[in-house]
Amino acid sequence: MNKKMEYDTNEMPPIGKSIILAFQHLFAMFGATILVPILVNQAAGSEVLTIPVALVTSGIGTLIYILCTKGRSPVYLGSSFAFITPIAAAYLKGGISGAMTGVMVVGLIYIIIALIIKFVGKDWLEKLLPPVVIGPMIMIIGLGLAPSAISQIGLSSGTDLNIKVLIVAMVSFLVTAIVMTKAKGFFKIIPFLVGIICGYIVAVCLGMIDFTPVKEASFFSLPKFKILFKDYSLNFSALITIAPIALVTLCEHIGDHTSLGNIIGKDLIKNPGLDRTLLGDGIATFVAGFLGGPANTTYGENTSVVGMTKVASVKVIGLAGIFAIIIGFLGKFTALISTIPSAVLGGVSLLLYGFIAVNGLKVLIKNKVDFENSKNIIVASSMLVLGLGGAAISITKGDLSLVISGMSLASIVGILLNIFLPKENETEVATLVEKEVKTSKTDMLKLKKDIKDELTVELKEDILEAIKDEMSTYKKKGKK
Repeated sequence: MNKKMEYDTNEMPPIGKSIILAFQHLFAMFGATILVPILVNQAAGSEVLTIPVALVTSGIGTLIYILCTKGRSPVYLGSSFAFITPIAAAYLKGGISGAMTGVMVVGLIYIIIALIIKFVGKDWLEKLLPPVVIGPMIMIIGLGLAPSAISQIGLSSGTDLNIKVLIVAMVSFLVTAIVMTKAKGFFKIIPFLVGIICGYIVAVCLGMIDFTPVKEASFFSLPKFKILFKDYSLNFSALITIAPIALVTLCEHIGDHTSLGNIIGKDLIKNPGLDRTLLGDGIATFVAGFLGGPANTTYGENTSVVGMTKVASVKVIGLAGIFAIIIGFLGKFTALISTIPSAVLGGVSLLLYGFIAVNGLKVLIKNKVDFENSKNIIVASSMLVLGLGGAAISITKGDLSLVISGMSLASIVGILLNIFLPKENETEVATLVEKEVKTSKTDMLKLKKDIKDELTVELKEDILEAIKDEMSTYKKKGKK
């Protein structure tokens, strides 16, 4: 039994609790998963992705991942934000064929790396991505999402204050925080769901919910799948636009698994193993592209839920995946969930995103990264500034169009700095240490001699004093 968790990875709460916990995971991933299709379509100026397909491929991908990892890792796969701009750019170049071909190739890259790790080992990858790179990477994932949460609660710079939005966000945040810290029993492990429900009720009372989409939606609707060879064909014209992002999401994959492993007290990189987790992620992404959905990725929001609720049950995660698939076919339910105001999700996200960042800090602490070492300072500080400062590199040449920004750029720079930046002058350090040891040894020998001499003098004095006392006593007895 894992003492860090209320329910370990191989355990399952009672069915009633499991259903509620699964819905909590569903709510945690829902906002980000449906936002990816919205943003891609906005960037492309056309309908490239749809929300129901994103939900269904998210659920299918999660089940594939669980199967590949033999149910040992409580990870939920959702739509990846890293691919928003690349998918839109690929669509503009090669249509839906170019976009989905690129997504499937990313999945294949994952699978190939997984096979290399399987037969060659992961030592090369661990050297490529040590804790000093992984830690800041996780922090950037969480802190990079912070502006999104601030925007959702209406506190962005230049935004007029909306009292209703602020009230709803505060209720969602405070209820979640209070439940986390004060609640007992089952409520303690569903703080986000309670926070979302309370925030939603307040939003309804304030007249912030428009139920028109729910009324107009049908009970059952078939998602608009775009299936390979039926709705589109292979097109590699925009491949260079998407494929390089695989390196970035690989870093995110490792970072999320390291973070989750730290939360649940297990090394997921070793068991089930990075080869299996990457294989699951890769096949899931390939299937998503095959069906016309966005690329999948491990979701930090759901990792946060696991950490805060202390429920690591893979069966609960799987149930959430099944619900996501079902909801993708239920028009009214999808419409109802989509009416949740951004203020509600933003209030809860204040905790979720911060929790991700704190886990990055915990990775650095747990691995005792030495920040007296100048190289480590340079690697971590450069990553944080680039990742959070809005830095971007845009390369456009002919058909080549590549934009590297945020966490992507920070990850690449961190990896390169760690590889090529020379270590501190080890010879000089060793010499200083050696001199210090010699000095300490000399001082200890001198101290030992001084103590010995001092003790010898005192001992002599004590002996002479004792002899004098004995002689004095003997003389007194003689006189008597």
